[in-house]
Amino acid sequence: MPTSEKRVLVTGGDTFLGLNIAIALLVEGADVTVLVRPENRDKLGILAQRVRVESADVWLPASLRGRARGQRTVVHTVGSMTADPARGLTFHRLNVISARNVANMCISDGVQRMVLMSSTWALWMSRQYIQTKREAESYLRRIGLPHTVIRAPLVYPRGLPRPLFFRLVGGLLGLPPLAWLGGRRVAPLPADVVARAVARIALAPTVKPYYYAGDLLRLNSRDERRGALVIGEAADNVEHLPFELPEEELPFGWKP
Repeated sequence: MPTSEKRVLVTGGDTFLGLNIAIALLVEGADVTVLVRPENRDKLGILAQRVRVESADVWLPASLRGRARGQRTVVHTVGSMTADPARGLTFHRLNVISARNVANMCISDGVQRMVLMSSTWALWMSRQYIQTKREAESYLRRIGLPHTVIRAPLVYPRGLPRPLFFRLVGGLLGLPPLAWLGGRRVAPLPADVVARAVARIALAPTVKPYYYAGDLLRLNSRDERRGALVIGEAADNVEHLPFELPEEELPFGWKP
């Protein structure tokens, strides 16, 4: 693949999911740029030595101007499952306006494709959260920007404790007959499995319009799904990139 075809920008590169996707892209040989909030550049740690870093606010269109120029693909990870209306952080602002601004940046800067991190529906998901994710998807369809939607389930960092409810749900939904009834679509997945699949989708020459949990699993090998391979060990030319995020940046799911 020509170098220009490997250029990928990740919005929310200073968040849990964005960091994982950026590392997975490096493992796949991509030329990675991460877009972070100006005050969060230091959170990247040694990852900043391996990627280009751009600072911008996805809620300020002027700050996004030109940030994606020369990129083939933009992976948009900014969004939140929780809102704080008192601070102006409504579901619409978090999930729709951010996606709209990034999509407009893609069009202005000539990006070929946008990958939107969306969500599958599940009983434990907020109805408003899902509605705003669908609004973001609808906006991309209306403006005609080539795009791919990842309707992922909740993600979690492998090796860290999870709430008992989600451990039980994850185990039960993967077993027949619940798995046959769509359980696998909503069962939580390890972050490295999701990130690795998203990286491969971002770099693929041809893709589907929508990807669900089963698709993401199939884009990982058996050893990768079992955790026998972690991000950073899959390529000789990519060193392991350890970093630590504050506890509030390791949600069960993802936040801006």
